[in-house]
This record gives sequence, C-alpha cells and structure tokens, in this order.
Amino acid sequence: MLSEYEHQVEDLGPNLEGAKSGLVVPTYMDIDSIEDLTNQAGQTIVGIEPGAGIIIQTELAQDVYSNISNWKLDTPSTGAMLALLDEAITNEEEIVITGWTPHWKFQRYDLKFLEDPENVYGESEQIHTLARLGLAEEMPEAYRILDNFNWTVEDMESVTLAMENGITKKQAAQDWIDQNRDKVDEWLNN
Repeated sequence: MLSEYEHQVEDLGPNLEGAKSGLVVPTYMDIDSIEDLTNQAGQTIVGIEPGAGIIIQTELAQDVYSNISNWKLDTPSTGAMLALLDEAITNEEEIVITGWTPHWKFQRYDLKFLEDPENVYGESEQIHTLARLGLAEEMPEAYRILDNFNWTVEDMESVTLAMENGITKKQAAQDWIDQNRDKVDEWLNN
C-alpha cells in the first residue's frame, strides 16, 4: 500500500522500535520455544481473522515446525481470541495465541512470546512516521514535532489499554502526555 503513495510522502524514520509478532502464551505455561510445543492447549493455536498477516505467518510456522504441523489453527476473530485468552488466564488454563506488539494485551496480562529458532515470524520491526511532501516548508513546527516523535512499545500499549478500558482516545492521549511530560517536551523543544 505504501508503494501507491510513496511519491507523496516522506519517511521520517522509526518512531517505535521493537514491534514483534509470533506465538504467545501466558507466563505460567512452562514452555519457552515453539519447539517446546507438544500437546499443550489441546494442540490448538487461537488466532485472529483468516487471511491476516499473522495467520499467514502461523500457517508457514506449521509447515516449518513439524511439532505443530498437525495442530489446529482456530481463526475466529480478534475479539474472540481476546475473550478466549481472558477466560484461559482467569482459569489458569493453557492457551497458545497469535500475538503482536504493540498491543494492550501485554499490559493487561502476563504473556511471553515463544522463541522462534527458525525465525518464521522475523526479527523485531519498527513503526515509521510518514509526512506529506511539503510539510517541512509549509508547517515547519508540526514537521519538527513529527520528526522528533518517538516512544516505546510499552508507551503505545499503555495508551491503547486505557482506550480498551473505556477512556476516550483524546483523554488517553492527554493522560499519557501528562505522565510523560519530559519526553513530550523533548519532541517540542528539539
């Protein structure tokens, strides 16, 4: 999709480092790697909507890791996956889900990514800031703020968790700004 607009925008570089995707389990499960999976969670991986990128990666993982090749990949919806995760954690049951960061579920629950020795899910990634061409000349202050903007996975997850808990987007953003005034001042004053 970026290729459609690449001649209309400028990539200002990463504003977040460490975005990640893979298979995720609650920390109380005594496994650390995809290779450790045997018969946990009824040999089911709970994912999100069929056709999503993480589902395509998980289907590839099932081809690469013979120990999960016969596992069921359940693809109900993001909401259903989150409801099943909540239920499993409430009852301290085993569950294996498809997961990605940043996402508020990592703020709400004690979760861990399973190691991926075959690197099916890839390395950690970045989220970039894009600005329309000409913004630097037309609105230099706005451009400078966008260019300076950066935060962590945990920062973004805390804002999205607040919204998930019913706080408006505007209030969640304001609360985060109030709690991170030094960081915001760096964006504004550099």
